[in-house]
Amino acid sequence: MRLKNIIFLLIAATISPSLYAEQSTPDFWKNATVYFMLTDRFNNGDPSNDQSYNRTEKAAKLRGFEGGDIKGIIEKIEEGYFTRLGVDAIWMTPLIEQVHGYDDSSGLTYSYHGYWPKDWTTVDSNFGTEADLKKMISLAHKHNIKVLMDVIINHTGPETKQDWAWPNDWIRTTPLCKWNNYQQNTQCALATSLTDIKTESNADVKLPPKLLKKWQDEGRLQQEMSELDRFFSRTGYPRAPKYYIVKWLTDWVKDYGVDGFRVDTAKHVEADIWSVLKKESEYALSTWKKNNPAQAMDDLPFYMVGEVFNWGLNGYKNTAKDGRSYDYGDKQVDFFDYGFDALINMGFVAHAAQASEQIFSSYSQHLNNGVLDDVGILNYIGSHDDPDSYDIKREKTFETAFKLMLAPGAVQIYYGDELARPMQAKDAIGDASMRSYMNWQDLTKPATLDILAHWQKLGQFRQAHDSVGSGKHTILNQSPYIFKRELGSQDKVLVAKGLAKGIKKIPVYQVFKNGDLLFDYYSHQEVVVMDGQISLSSEFTYLLLGKVN
Repeated sequence: MRLKNIIFLLIAATISPSLYAEQSTPDFWKNATVYFMLTDRFNNGDPSNDQSYNRTEKAAKLRGFEGGDIKGIIEKIEEGYFTRLGVDAIWMTPLIEQVHGYDDSSGLTYSYHGYWPKDWTTVDSNFGTEADLKKMISLAHKHNIKVLMDVIINHTGPETKQDWAWPNDWIRTTPLCKWNNYQQNTQCALATSLTDIKTESNADVKLPPKLLKKWQDEGRLQQEMSELDRFFSRTGYPRAPKYYIVKWLTDWVKDYGVDGFRVDTAKHVEADIWSVLKKESEYALSTWKKNNPAQAMDDLPFYMVGEVFNWGLNGYKNTAKDGRSYDYGDKQVDFFDYGFDALINMGFVAHAAQASEQIFSSYSQHLNNGVLDDVGILNYIGSHDDPDSYDIKREKTFETAFKLMLAPGAVQIYYGDELARPMQAKDAIGDASMRSYMNWQDLTKPATLDILAHWQKLGQFRQAHDSVGSGKHTILNQSPYIFKRELGSQDKVLVAKGLAKGIKKIPVYQVFKNGDLLFDYYSHQEVVVMDGQISLSSEFTYLLLGKVN
């Protein structure tokens, strides 16, 4: 056996599922509020880059670049938009360089969404520059906001008139996925427009000549090749496609201090590579913190949340009977054993129609001493590619926000949820309908400001108290609806909904002691517990009570 293969087998043994099988997700991430935006649709901070790479052809409705970029995100960080919303982390669609041309298989479509990679090693000019990214992450950290990058190992972008195809030892175009077993999810093309990376392969491959030519033209060929040599020398991994991509992805962590990854199409890749990505990401973040001690926010480890389509709580669709694994039909995979701290809970959009107490009590049981004890989930009501998004007509905005933001687990705000951004764009086809430009213009409307204020209060309450998402839920009264959340002895909160306007007197159910100073995050008032109850007056029907430290 060749020495190189022996070394690789030894390394593979160190990244087995058992490395992460007993991992514990930090309370911060179990309770985090994550703001997810399509970079191109959020805020245009630099109109000069709107037509980079000569992307000038007229696209189908909402299928071209609209102008949003990293500088637009920087503007909103600086003005405190995310801070007022109680956001702990921002997650934006992939920023890496996309294919320059377009696909017209379903109407002329550019790669505005970020999921058609051309070069994993550089930022797409439509979104900005590496300097913009560095500034954004540094600024986010100064505002106590973590940054999640959206990453892809599963596929490249489509071949276009302007873009070369990756070599056949890197990718496949057939068969198309049939979804009925493990192989028909992992070794197949998701669509005719996407080329599937051969992630099952450990065979050495050469870099595409046209990629090397591109790097040479950009004056960085020698640097990129030297870095690759050092990476493969240090790790001993074979030069297979998936390991190249792991190196390129973790460079963003090592060089810029990215705090975590949202992993795209996780179920369409053999799970072992996610353990590798997590291991190398942890190494990269540790390296960055060592090299940038003044910029390190805390000692939290690298975070990884996965998109496993049709996985969710309470046996949602393809969730296995054990409540943790994804069921391919012929094989079950527990992604929590492969480095994931959390999975996106695609079941919440279905559960959101239930009564709040049904959601809260059920989720608390799963997450506290249940099948998902000590790991995380990420709940959402809407996303960029889920046609089942809840309250898609924005008819129950206040109630929906209450259910999402106070649900056990971490939560994802999809850009514009807090402004009731329309999710049914006229004349847009398919998922483009859910990807309209951010409706900043509606901030002139009193009704929109009321909705935003509601989200802000819920977000600030959640951010101030880990027990909201991480603690155990207990109902205390049915009408008005009152419950508590307790995270051991560390943190306790009391929530009431459906109260009368004006003077409110409610018992604190021994959650707090006489003399405790509490803060109501909804009316922004302090109140002291007296005779086992609190009394305050406000125009609101909610109370969000936590102890003032």
